[in-house]
Amino acid sequence: MTISAQIPPLLKDPQRLESRLAEIPAEPGVYFMRDGSDRIIYIGKSRKLRSRVRSYFRDGYTKSERIATMAKQVSEIEFIVTDTEAEALALEANLIKQHQPYFNVLLKDDKKYPYVCITWSEDYPRIFITRKRQLGKEKDKFYGPYTDAGLLREVLRISKRIFALRQRPQPLFKDRPCLNYDLGRCPGVCQQLISPEEYRKTVQKVAMVFQGRTQELIDILTEQMQIAAEALNFESAARIRDQIAGLKSLTADQKVSLPDDTVSRDAIALAAGEQYACIQLFQIRAGQLVGRLAFVADAHAEPGAILQRVLEEHYQTADSVEIPTEILVQHELPDAAILADVLTQRKGKKVTILAPQRQTKAELIEMVERNAQYELQRMQKLGDRNHQAMQDLAAILDLPDLPHRIEGYDISHIQGSNAVASQVVFIDGLPAKQHYRHYKIKNPTVTAGHSDDFASLAEVIQRRFRKYGEDPQLQRVGNPDWPDLIMIDGGKGQLSSVVAVLQEHNLLEDLRVVSLAKQREEIFLPGESQPLETDAEQPGVQLLRRLRDEAHRFAVSFHRQQRSDKLKRSRLDEIPGLGHHRQKQLLGHFRSVDYIRQATPAQLAEVSGIGPRLAQEIYDYFHPA
Repeated sequence: MTISAQIPPLLKDPQRLESRLAEIPAEPGVYFMRDGSDRIIYIGKSRKLRSRVRSYFRDGYTKSERIATMAKQVSEIEFIVTDTEAEALALEANLIKQHQPYFNVLLKDDKKYPYVCITWSEDYPRIFITRKRQLGKEKDKFYGPYTDAGLLREVLRISKRIFALRQRPQPLFKDRPCLNYDLGRCPGVCQQLISPEEYRKTVQKVAMVFQGRTQELIDILTEQMQIAAEALNFESAARIRDQIAGLKSLTADQKVSLPDDTVSRDAIALAAGEQYACIQLFQIRAGQLVGRLAFVADAHAEPGAILQRVLEEHYQTADSVEIPTEILVQHELPDAAILADVLTQRKGKKVTILAPQRQTKAELIEMVERNAQYELQRMQKLGDRNHQAMQDLAAILDLPDLPHRIEGYDISHIQGSNAVASQVVFIDGLPAKQHYRHYKIKNPTVTAGHSDDFASLAEVIQRRFRKYGEDPQLQRVGNPDWPDLIMIDGGKGQLSSVVAVLQEHNLLEDLRVVSLAKQREEIFLPGESQPLETDAEQPGVQLLRRLRDEAHRFAVSFHRQQRSDKLKRSRLDEIPGLGHHRQKQLLGHFRSVDYIRQATPAQLAEVSGIGPRLAQEIYDYFHPA
């Protein structure tokens, strides 16, 4: 949209502003603020929409500099009425994730912190540590993010030693369990020697450890041990006794005792710099510190608003038993009453939110803040190094500004087969994995035995920027999706093929593109026969090397995945009537083509979508007469 077509701000049209405010009802709901270009710049919630929205435009009302700046840009207001404040809170959180408004508090997806995932969507849930929180299946549960990856791995290791859990991601044998079953470390999940219901009960006990309910679990097991002993089931009682001893050792070794009563509480505090705010949340159960979670957010908002946003997102996916009865906050929350009411409804017990000013609770907040400050200092050191690298790179390439968004591209294949490409993105010198992309090369001339990296790179760049060439009115520079710099893995040939595509779409003037050759880490510019005079160890070149290495890693991993999938399906493709969906069903059930080959017709027919007739055809294919 051009500047001349923009809608003027409401503050410059008092009559239109008053008319719009009068239309907003005094009910709970969510409101949207849009600027002159019709972009959503702020999303909020309130118990009474009319009074909350009106407060942004009231003279004399105390507003932060950020909110005052936002109010000057508002050209339109929209709202959605909800039945309750709880619905408004949930709707606001979902809309903020969807639209990412500039003036809202946006939490950063910091990949350095690990989560524990329990796949409750599966009959036999898996428990594993991951740094990627992907909410693909609603029933799956993520706990974290945890600040100490080593401690987290140790907790999971001890949990697997205490409880009989599946020890291997894939079965070692097709027709019998492995040695872990004989040692009592695994209940024989691979052979379904335990029912899904019984196994889920075991996993629920492990989940209590990550919910901070270890003492509650010990109390439950103690009661079960006493019942087993009274029933003269001494073997079961001894097993439970060992589990209790393991949990007590876990408590003794890895939790810090705090002087207090048995009230469950969370304490949250932050330390803010110019760009980021580091937030720490301590989970205290029965007077003991059982978990320390970490979050990162933009620092442009008020501290209370940042804490409110973190707590809302954290408790949104928490089970009711994980919600404490008391939440200690470093700063007053702007909507503490709404959050407390929502959490009270979910927990079924009153939840209190307070900002302590003295004695033990205030000292606890000071300890949390001190930890947040240490984390901020660590991030700032890393940020300083990245800033230095970007400054150096801008000087090397004579860029007008620091390269905020840098994209790197690489090709991976084996003599042309399964050719793929990667697009990786660094934001302010750090990997932004949410923006990574894969490409399957579609060029018909790129086949097994015939590779063409030049044509493959040209294809990928054409697909990435085609929409900007087709629509000249589409915003380029200043668009968050528009890179400040493109790096191609290769030399002059790869760079020339990309430059030709950008020239064809009239994009070369708005895009800076370079290539980085592998052998001597040489940087080539378009139209230049010689590389730039640089030192391979200077910060700007090292930044490009990190980008190049990440693009290569990402391309290779995708290529291996494609090659593995093709090898798995190559034999199955030859079976008449066995389409891609049924192939996936078979491989998901048997894990490999070798196991499918060994299966009987009856075993094959157990797979969803494989009837007796098709099962017999599959068996006959692998066992010709």
